[in-house]
Amino acid sequence: MTLGRLQGQTALITGGARGIGAAVARLYASEGASVAICYLDSPQMEKLAKDLVGELTENGSQAICLSGDLALPETPERLVKEINKQLGDISIVVANGAAMGRQKWNEISVEEWDRVQSVNGRGTWLLAKAAYEDLKRTKGSIITVTSVMVDTGQAGALHYSASKAAIVGITRALARELGPDGIRVNSVMPGAIQTEMELEIDPNQEEVAQYLYGVQALKRRGTSTDLAGAFLYLASQESSFVTGQILNVDGGWVMR
Repeated sequence: MTLGRLQGQTALITGGARGIGAAVARLYASEGASVAICYLDSPQMEKLAKDLVGELTENGSQAICLSGDLALPETPERLVKEINKQLGDISIVVANGAAMGRQKWNEISVEEWDRVQSVNGRGTWLLAKAAYEDLKRTKGSIITVTSVMVDTGQAGALHYSASKAAIVGITRALARELGPDGIRVNSVMPGAIQTEMELEIDPNQEEVAQYLYGVQALKRRGTSTDLAGAFLYLASQESSFVTGQILNVDGGWVMR
């Protein structure tokens, strides 16, 4: 039997109950990793997370789920401590959990601005800080999640775009800071991915698709499974000399 590319590793995945996080959890588990699915505490997300854990354990993987609000500064440390108790040292952190909204720039409240920044930017930093000692021991990897909106200047989500631009800076600065410890830090930059969150925000999917086919090189919608392989690459030894990089997965929307 061939061992998976993540055999023996433990991954913390925020925003893991659905969408991109769930697709990453499934792929990591299939490659031998133990996964901790972290989700925002709500009845809907709790059910999704527990169902996913049931699916993964039924398939022979080790998986747990933990709730927590990344807007609270104590959450990352609590999550790491609980994962240490149940699964051991963390070797992969996927900072995927995010707060998002759609408002005109001058209609965003200060409270909403602060929540988006605290979850997306500060939450990513605090996850890295909380998992640092584990990652030093495991020579692990941090994978952050930014957004194509950083490059496209998309209107209607200034607070979200600003937070995702901050994540690019956090990723590059952390790669410099943590490189001497053998820890790699990279980011995935998704384009417009057809997730449950997108369906909630943009119910007119035909209109969304028509717009995207005009800007993407690939004339189809991107899905969470289209993204998961990028997260596997960045977590595995196949990218052992890759750090500080932003990997676009956007169907050829933004090209460098």
